[in-house]
Amino acid sequence: MRDRLIVFLFFIFHFSFLLLFSGCASEYNLATRREETLFYSSDKEINLGRSIAKQVEAKYKLAEDVSLQERADVIGQKIAVVCDRKDLVYYFKVIDEKEVNAVSLPGGFIYINKGLMDIASDDELACVIAHEVGHIAARHSIKKLQASMGYMLARILTATATSSAEAVYGADLAFSEIMMGYSRDDELLADKVGIRYAQKAGFDPYAMISFLGKLKEAKRKEPAAPLSYGRTHPYMADRVAIVKQELGENISFTDYINREEK
Repeated sequence: MRDRLIVFLFFIFHFSFLLLFSGCASEYNLATRREETLFYSSDKEINLGRSIAKQVEAKYKLAEDVSLQERADVIGQKIAVVCDRKDLVYYFKVIDEKEVNAVSLPGGFIYINKGLMDIASDDELACVIAHEVGHIAARHSIKKLQASMGYMLARILTATATSSAEAVYGADLAFSEIMMGYSRDDELLADKVGIRYAQKAGFDPYAMISFLGKLKEAKRKEPAAPLSYGRTHPYMADRVAIVKQELGENISFTDYINREEK
């Protein structure tokens, strides 16, 4: 018990030291449209994202189909050009999994399952990718990790060697946290931001609505999965309503019914 207390106090001291001496900056986040105080740099976020990306690629196999990878990257880069956060290099990769799923990591790393690629048109895929880029622009993953495991985040960000056992362990914890999903508010904001990005990049933003319809149908056919794209997101009806609101469309009563999916 005493040893655990010593370790815990060490982590707290280390995190406090980071906050005091690494410097913090207040800046206006174009994605969230709020003034935010940050305790980390983009370089540190990129290092964290790179470490978590290693965990993803160790756990999931990348799709071997070159055309799938090219499709995701071409569409993704068009979204990246118009997004609110241009201090990052964005990476778009396809995972060889059947689940309709996509995930964004800190620092510009985005993974899309082959199952999602198979059912989405280019416009729909653009909307999904824009949603994930929206998470990165809003820095949702960093905020989530900082709130839930701040002291471990500090250890990861300040690790001198990303291959160290400590950094690998920390990245594994961060990977698990991110794959559990974001809050409902974060997801709805990513939908709103994603619609703007898709439209700016020349894609049909209404394709998000058609994709949500396909997603709902896919969920009915497939058994519940622990990391399903739909499981960690808000009700489909709420998402459709947010998309329509962002596009200036009228929201009907039917947009709020049939809310059985979770």
